[in-house]
Amino acid sequence: MDLTYLLTFREVALRQSFTRAAEELGYAQSSVTTQIQKLEKAYNVQLFERFGKSMRLTSAGEELLRITVQMLNLYQESKEKLSKQGGGTLSIGTIDSIASYFLPPFIQQIRKQYPELHVRLQPDREDYILTKVKEGELDIGVILENKPADSALTWLTMREEPLVLIAKPEHPLTLLDEVRLEHLNDAEWIMPEESCNYRIMLEKLLKRNRISYGVGLELGNPEAVKRCVMSGSGISILPQMAAIDEIRRGELSMLPFVHPDFHLNLQLVIHPRKWISYALRDFMELIS
Repeated sequence: MDLTYLLTFREVALRQSFTRAAEELGYAQSSVTTQIQKLEKAYNVQLFERFGKSMRLTSAGEELLRITVQMLNLYQESKEKLSKQGGGTLSIGTIDSIASYFLPPFIQQIRKQYPELHVRLQPDREDYILTKVKEGELDIGVILENKPADSALTWLTMREEPLVLIAKPEHPLTLLDEVRLEHLNDAEWIMPEESCNYRIMLEKLLKRNRISYGVGLELGNPEAVKRCVMSGSGISILPQMAAIDEIRRGELSMLPFVHPDFHLNLQLVIHPRKWISYALRDFMELIS
């Protein structure tokens, strides 16, 4: 069987779309459809099922994807070991904040070092990232977490990332020399999405200290959070890396809030049996 079919299958599975996979691979959509049909005929199974406009893998498709990832990794390993070059694909799972404000310069640097390397950056929820690293769909994950959430994976702490409370410069809390927990009682919050680690940390801290609060807005993107804080009356929480530029420009104020539990670590997560290519090794060294 041609490995091209498995490459195409992986792209369709990751993007959940024949059209987007065809665009990524530079194929006609009909070619992608034909390759998937040939795979289904070869294995005598249905690989995808449709629900309205959405598409997802069948159980057979999920199993083939796990095997496909392993096969393509072995193929890439064989190419690099024979050629001593660093092409192929580097798949990184991370959250929006890290994807936007931490990784870009390192990605540009590794691409200069390995011009043929294709980098796939996939923002997602932390729990999904860990699952995909464990199953081999991602080479590494870069997330914010204090304690290893999955002992089956290898965790490398890169640095501590401060969390900051932000408000527009005219907010009354900016007038205080020190913001304590009691000052946050009944505050209006512009929160990241519920699954966000630093929101979870903040809410645990508020509830543990019986601080009343209200969520006026819930947004899934750090840029949207910042824009709403700038134009509204609420306060929010973000990793410092996501807000430092606006704070320096005076567009946002960092509230003088300090608490020993108020930080997360920037963690690199990898499967302990993951084969490490030259490009992956050098990228890990860059960001560590």
